[in-house]
Amino acid sequence: MWKWLHQLAKPERLYRLCGRLIPWFAILGVASLLLGWIWGFGFAPADYQQGQSYRIMYIHVPAAMWSMGVYGSMAIAAFIGLVWQMKTADLVSMAMAPIGAVFTFIALVTGSAWGKPMWGTWWIWDARLTSELVLLFLYMGVIGLYHAFDDRRTAGRAAGILILVGVVNLPIIHFSVQWWNTLHQGSSGMLQQDIDPSMRTPLRWSILGYLLVFITLTLMRMRNLLLFTERQRPWVADVVKEGNK
Repeated sequence: MWKWLHQLAKPERLYRLCGRLIPWFAILGVASLLLGWIWGFGFAPADYQQGQSYRIMYIHVPAAMWSMGVYGSMAIAAFIGLVWQMKTADLVSMAMAPIGAVFTFIALVTGSAWGKPMWGTWWIWDARLTSELVLLFLYMGVIGLYHAFDDRRTAGRAAGILILVGVVNLPIIHFSVQWWNTLHQGSSGMLQQDIDPSMRTPLRWSILGYLLVFITLTLMRMRNLLLFTERQRPWVADVVKEGNK
């Protein structure tokens, strides 16, 4: 297995594999997201307490869920890069980081918009909201730290260490509604049975759509990062020639 992973980690091979996978994930991601949003915004019934305002969960819940999922994936890649010295693992982390930051930003903005009619305020220093804001700062810190070094290997190690240190924030976000007395509602898990199926099913499609779109964007960014970091290699010149034909 490790031999196969090392073969896959070769920049040229990884670049071409990403190119083959992008169209499939893109098509499935857009289809899943459209299905979830059209179903959720257009056909799901109104909530008996929140009325129509609950529909923002089809944007908010997947963004909040994958803001943590992306960071967890970055941590795995960072661990591999630090322990097994696989330089492409550092690139995987950095390919994911801006996407995770955008998901976190979307979660914070939509959460505030959802909280206004429910709580009567756009923002409160609630445990869940505050820890999610810390996650956004972690993403920004990782991106900034990586670009603070000219040497890419040093940059990858520094960013990887910060990523692994920041993992401690993930359980704080997840369990904050249980550990502290907060205004934020409990977790809206995919399998939570107290959500009506007519509302839960489009939510699941939206969650899947976010995941597939995330994978698509990561693969696209990965190709760009590989071209940039390997720009002096002969295989990059061959790729450029192929693209100009």
